[in-house]
Amino acid sequence: MVISFFRFLFRFLGWVFHFFYFQKMDYLIYIGKREFVTQLKKSAFKSFGKKSLLGLNITIVEPKYISIGNNSSICNGVVISCYNSIESIGNHPEITICNNVSIGENSHITCANKLFIGNNVLTGKKVLITDNAHGNSIKSVLDIPPALRDIVSNGPVIIEDNVWIGEKATIMPNVHIGEGAIIGANAVVTKDVPAYAIVAGIPAKIIKLL
Repeated sequence: MVISFFRFLFRFLGWVFHFFYFQKMDYLIYIGKREFVTQLKKSAFKSFGKKSLLGLNITIVEPKYISIGNNSSICNGVVISCYNSIESIGNHPEITICNNVSIGENSHITCANKLFIGNNVLTGKKVLITDNAHGNSIKSVLDIPPALRDIVSNGPVIIEDNVWIGEKATIMPNVHIGEGAIIGANAVVTKDVPAYAIVAGIPAKIIKLL
C-alpha cells in the first residue's frame, strides 16, 4: 500500500514538473527567438517603440516607411509592405502602428498611401489590411497583366483605438474604422465603420451599434 502510494506520488510530481518546466522553457525559447529577430531588424524601421516584438518568418518591404509604437506585437508570418503608387510620386507611403497593437499570425498589411492603426488594436490571424490595388477597374487597364499594372490607392485606411478585427477579415482602401468597433471574422469592409459598431458579412454591414 505504501509503495503504491509513493509510486503514484512520484508519478504525479514527475508529470507536474514535466508540464510546467517544458511549457515554460518552450515559451522562453520562443520569446528569445522573437527578441533576436527584433534586435536584428528594428533599426531599419522609421521608428520602433520600446518592448515591441517582431515575429518569426515575417516579411517587411521598405521598413523605412513604417513606424511601430510601444509594446506592440507583430506575430509570426506577418507581411508588411510599402509601395509607391502612381498617385504618390514625390511622396512616400506611410504605415503607423501605434501602442499595444497585436497583429495576428500570417496577416498582410500593404500600403501605397497612408495606413494608420491606433492604440490597442487587436487582429486575428490572416487579416488583410490594404489601401491599394493593382490598377483601376477600367477596360484598358484590365487588358494589362495584373502584375504589370501600376499600384493605385483609392484612399488611406484609418483604424482608430480599441478596434477588434476578427480572423480572415479584409479591410479595403479608403476606409475609416471608428474607435471600439468590432469587425467580424471573414468580413470584407468596403465602407466606413462608425465607432462602437459591430459589422460582419461580405460586404460588411452593421449588425449592431453599441
